[in-house]
Amino acid sequence: MEAALYGPGGFYRRSEGPAAHFRTSVHASPLYAGAVARLLTRLDAELGHPDEVAFVDMGAGHGELTAGVLAALPPDVAARVRAYAVELAERPADLDERVEWRTAPPAGVTGLLFANEWLDNVPLDVAEVAADGTPRRVLVSDDGTESPGGPVEGPDADWLARWWPLDPEPGLRAEIGRLRDEAWAAAVATLTRGLAVAVDYAHTRDARPPFGTLTGFREGRETAPVPDGSCDITAHVALDACASAGATLLTQRAALGGLGVSGARPPLALASEDPAAYVRALTRAGEAAELTAPGGLGDFGWLLQPVGVCLDPLLDDPDALLVDVAHHEEQ
Repeated sequence: MEAALYGPGGFYRRSEGPAAHFRTSVHASPLYAGAVARLLTRLDAELGHPDEVAFVDMGAGHGELTAGVLAALPPDVAARVRAYAVELAERPADLDERVEWRTAPPAGVTGLLFANEWLDNVPLDVAEVAADGTPRRVLVSDDGTESPGGPVEGPDADWLARWWPLDPEPGLRAEIGRLRDEAWAAAVATLTRGLAVAVDYAHTRDARPPFGTLTGFREGRETAPVPDGSCDITAHVALDACASAGATLLTQRAALGGLGVSGARPPLALASEDPAAYVRALTRAGEAAELTAPGGLGDFGWLLQPVGVCLDPLLDDPDALLVDVAHHEEQ
């Protein structure tokens, strides 16, 4: 998975970028970047309007979210924002020159670290329960053919026991998220003060999928996860396992609602008063409805990890929680 996504010729090294193969909230509507800009603006106020505030876009693709956030920020905030796009592919030629292109997040910054559909592409191993009831690693060849490997042992076995316990029923699967937990902890640790947000396909311990979620995407269609670099390879994220002290989990529907994104239709009276404004408002409502739709993008998980700040001023409705993670060690 590591080689197929990030090695020479890997999927995320290719020039066309992930937007050519799948659509995220970033591509669905500029309302998404606007909501992230609103979150950054509120965080800036909570931080006391520092001389410099960072916006770090993890897994930035072609920098679409970073550019959208910069465009949506109020001028007084934009003037103090230092934007970082973190991505292994080459920098796009037309990217805003204010954006610093990096292969790793900067350390010791104050501000917002935002990871939109990054963790689902942090490589992991898959475990499957064998005929004897033992979870074993799933091995895979270059053409996607699977075969059973050795038993899951050590730290990975400990992770499964805690976060994704498997019954001894042959064929049940789990995706071992320990390396994702570590990747997220390392990203959060780059913040001196601020907020880290991970947005992804997600599940929690009380609702793990019995056969896992590993899949591939190529040219807009779901496909077999063949690890040859020709397609994206992704699996949903155990966001509750990634969370540490003080973190909060919300649905995207709740998070965007707390950032002012609403799919409510504009009043019909506006159609007669200002038809053009009504059409614009109707378009925005349609885009907001897609971003917050049950069964779709609205069901994505948002993990909010504060670092030395209070979450309450950042969202309009901070009590609309999916899961309140009081402390990672207590779960």
